[in-house]
Amino acid sequence: MEPIRKLDRSVKGRAVLVTGAASGMGRATANLFAQEGALVAVTDINQAGLDSVVAEIQAEAGRAEGWHLDVFDAPEIKRVVAEVADRFGRLDILINNAGFGAFRPLDDERFDQTWERALAGLLTAQQLLIRAALPFLRKSDAARIVNIASTEALGATPGDTPYVVAKTAVTGLTRALAVDLGPEGITVNCICPGPIRTGLTDSIPEQHKEIFARRRTALKRYGYPEEVAHITFSLCLPAASYITGAIIPVDGGLTIRNA
Repeated sequence: MEPIRKLDRSVKGRAVLVTGAASGMGRATANLFAQEGALVAVTDINQAGLDSVVAEIQAEAGRAEGWHLDVFDAPEIKRVVAEVADRFGRLDILINNAGFGAFRPLDDERFDQTWERALAGLLTAQQLLIRAALPFLRKSDAARIVNIASTEALGATPGDTPYVVAKTAVTGLTRALAVDLGPEGITVNCICPGPIRTGLTDSIPEQHKEIFARRRTALKRYGYPEEVAHITFSLCLPAASYITGAIIPVDGGLTIRNA
């Protein structure tokens, strides 16, 4: 019998860039990587928020630095990615987490504007970040890319066309790049969060959250950002070397329920 292979389950000393890290799932992800010894680039358009996340990580003896990043700004994406790699001396992991709501009924006069914004910020920004990061990821012995989509990529909510289309395209981007980058040992995977307690769902009354969760999810509750962060983290371990192109719902069983 062959000996059991001992695979590396540590990200200590590896550099990770997390977009949209000032709150919600991005904040939870940044904190988790820092707790595990990674060098964390906290990026967000919300300067006050990212400063707060950097401070909370550093208060727990984690290593983190912050960069203002507008994912609609292609030159800024290139600059920030290069600065992160230069500051840390490496870049091993990219978490494409930045996002926003794009709900807009088809007949609304602002539909075209919302459509363009959704595709630019939720889809194009991800491929721009990946392409900017590739020269540095190619130097890593365990390069990982995780794109955050949504269960809206697996089924549609009425009136949410721009968001559904953009997030569905993220799953296609993930599969395509997994094939393109697989020969280089770079894995590309996708998380599809379901009903999670983040800024996007803060405005939903608690009673409505409970009704929806009981009716639609197997676990009968909303999820927490940390629960998404742990799945993202698992995909980024050096040991997660034979999973790529995966589209993973983290949704409390929402997508597997018929009734």
